[in-house]
Amino acid sequence: MPIVVNLDVMMARRKMSLNELADKVGLTLANLSILKTGKAKAVRFSTLDAICKALNCQPGDILEYTADAAKE
Repeated sequence: MPIVVNLDVMMARRKMSLNELADKVGLTLANLSILKTGKAKAVRFSTLDAICKALNCQPGDILEYTADAAKE
């Protein structure tokens, strides 16, 4: 898929664990892990909003479009 999820990168920059982010965002560890590993098929804007608030970042810091992956 040409959309890459860089949630793990932002979490590392903010020195935040998956447990801590899950608590702040109000998601289960399982659902947040699915998003973090890039296996999610969709993400709600409300979830993206909560993640951006918790990590103090922009949606573009988490989601990235890669043209190379689109050629696969």
